Amino acid sequence: MNRSSKCIWGDDMLTVSNVDLHYGAAQALRAVSLTAAKGEVTTLLGRNGVGKTSLLRAIVGRQSITNGEIVWDRDPIHRLRSDRRAALGLASVPQGREIFPLLTVRENLETGFARLPKGERSIPPEVFDLFPVLQEMLGRRGGDLSGGQQQQLAIGRALVTRPTLLVLDEPTEGIQPSIIKDIGRAIDYLRGRGDMAILLVEQYFEFARDLADRFYVMDRGEIVMQGRRDEMVEADVRRSLSV
Repeated sequence: MNRSSKCIWGDDMLTVSNVDLHYGAAQALRAVSLTAAKGEVTTLLGRNGVGKTSLLRAIVGRQSITNGEIVWDRDPIHRLRSDRRAALGLASVPQGREIFPLLTVRENLETGFARLPKGERSIPPEVFDLFPVLQEMLGRRGGDLSGGQQQQLAIGRALVTRPTLLVLDEPTEGIQPSIIKDIGRAIDYLRGRGDMAILLVEQYFEFARDLADRFYVMDRGEIVMQGRRDEMVEADVRRSLSV
């Protein structure tokens, strides 16, 4: 298992290089480096409070970094506003889903139109292929959906933007097992398309392990383990998640 943090720029790839992030005097990320390639699922594991969400916020532009670089398809993006990053193909499904509870399912999905040219403002059929319940509930308010259905709605809304980098922050949190399986199948399908990089933050080890092409483990704001799935020593990773 490789414990090095060195990353190399490449095409069709997210490259995070030596990123530091501070909240005032508190340092949340320390020289963090990782890559996420199109056609792969990259999983980021770690206990609560180790910096995973801070890293995702830095990638999508919700939090400024102190040092380092974030590059997407060879274009540095760490100084761009979040809307400019979205225009380059980044989409986020945040922890807590952040759907609009008073809007209908259709209206929630259509909020993804904001970054699209007028000619592309439609809901891709694959959203309903992956999550049929959304089509059945188009007229229902988002706040009336179950937690699992809201998670499917949040993922569907992200897919409406036609992303090339999809960032998912703990999509299984508080979700019933049947919908966890649906979400896993959807992620596997999106990987198989080959035109999207998927960065998945998870605490549910088995879900992350089964989907991962590449994995990283964080602790105290640093990457402490990384490698391809076939290099993973499960006992070591589980130990790092339980300490």
